[in-house]
Amino acid sequence: MKNESNNSTKQCAVITGAGSGVGRATAIALARQGWRIVLVGRRASVLTETAKLTGAKAADVLVCPCDLRKASAIKQMAKKAVAKFGFVSALVYAAGTNAPKRSLAEVSDGDYWDMVDTNLTGAYLCAQAFLPAMRSRKTGTIVNIVSEAAKQASGKAGVAYVISKFGQAGLTQAINAEERVNGIRACAIFPGDIDTPLLKKRPVVPTPEARAKMMQPEDVAQCVLLALNLPARAVVEEILVRPR
Repeated sequence: MKNESNNSTKQCAVITGAGSGVGRATAIALARQGWRIVLVGRRASVLTETAKLTGAKAADVLVCPCDLRKASAIKQMAKKAVAKFGFVSALVYAAGTNAPKRSLAEVSDGDYWDMVDTNLTGAYLCAQAFLPAMRSRKTGTIVNIVSEAAKQASGKAGVAYVISKFGQAGLTQAINAEERVNGIRACAIFPGDIDTPLLKKRPVVPTPEARAKMMQPEDVAQCVLLALNLPARAVVEEILVRPR
């Protein structure tokens, strides 16, 4: 199994949800380590802001707006990433959404499918877009930012979010079960409360005092770095991280 961290060629990571929160923090952390990065999200404006915050050279960053609910858009994004950088060493799926009306009694069909399509199906389609080349190269790491809601369902998270996150955890397990023979590894990170813009979609937005006790996106980004920087002979399959 190859360990690309020992190669002279710069590694390349595709980061979804890179416009804010954990995705943005991960992009900044990887850029500081010299990675080439592909910033993926729905809005070009916030992705461009992330690109500036990384401080990376323009040649090492690709801003790639993409609707992760659409298979055709994901395929085009993957082609652009490979066209610019030649290969992708890692996929970090940090995109995610929820809705204020999230209980079984309140959730709408539209919000349900938006969460499942963004949180779960998008993660599956992105993995499928990059796995063939990873198999060919016999190396690659996929990190899915899941949620502690995939460990224990709660009313706080809501039914559609819970379903999507349990599925994302299963996807990560399936990648390890099927692809480890091809030199590919996957990690599911299960964070507790994080102070990110997603909190604005809660039925009751947490107070500044409550947010101050939560983790910061940079804390979860450090978990991503652990999963990516381990020698290729090792895989950390799950990380459960919560506010102290």
